[in-house]
Amino acid sequence: MTQPYPQSTGRTEVFPPSLQKAVSSRYALEAIRLGSTTIGVCTPEGVVLGVEKRVQSSLLESTSIEKIMEIDTHLGCAMSGLTADARTMIDHARLTSQNHAFTYDEEIKVASVTQAVCDLALRFGESTQDDEPLMSRPFGVALLIAGIDEKGPQLFHADPSGTMSRYQAKAMGSGSEGAQTELQDKYKKDMTLHEASLLTLRVLKQVMEEKLDEHNVQLAVVTPRTNKAGRPSGQFRILPESELKSLVEAM
Repeated sequence: MTQPYPQSTGRTEVFPPSLQKAVSSRYALEAIRLGSTTIGVCTPEGVVLGVEKRVQSSLLESTSIEKIMEIDTHLGCAMSGLTADARTMIDHARLTSQNHAFTYDEEIKVASVTQAVCDLALRFGESTQDDEPLMSRPFGVALLIAGIDEKGPQLFHADPSGTMSRYQAKAMGSGSEGAQTELQDKYKKDMTLHEASLLTLRVLKQVMEEKLDEHNVQLAVVTPRTNKAGRPSGQFRILPESELKSLVEAM
């Protein structure tokens, strides 16, 4: 009588940890490459973040799609990749920022909160006596973190490998190749915040498949302010659709 299913050889294939991490990292980067196009532009007047919102159904409320989130009063971030993973990283950034403010009675530096996110990204598959592994795989998301502190307006890129880099202008996501080329051609160090907002929308318009309007993009700005300690800081704000509509019409 023939067997309905092939018999098991009884052997278990075990891959070395280095290979497992390499494969996992490759899939994480692929999730970012297929994610929403995300752009950040840093100027002397502040920082602009812009993200494509993919409205895949006419029944989906576009306002429910959140690709830009506040971390603290003076900084926020935009994401490309898996939203669930981004929320984990952003929650960690928020907790780090609040703990710093409670302990030192000052706002956390933009670079410090970015480093905290990158440290979290490095902890997948690791464990110590006190901590259990946080993740069995790398985060499938990259973040653009924008903020203002005593060093002025800053824009950082954090990827799943735990690498942080500072940029004047950066694109990531599905349209990043064309968007980054356009940013290199059109970006100017002395441009105003308004010019940076228009540049962000123009670049998104070129790489998006749908016609750009106030419903399928999200824009946020960080503008300078002085905090309660009298030190330079920022004010993070996500633009409402009414302001987006005016900017789209001004392009």
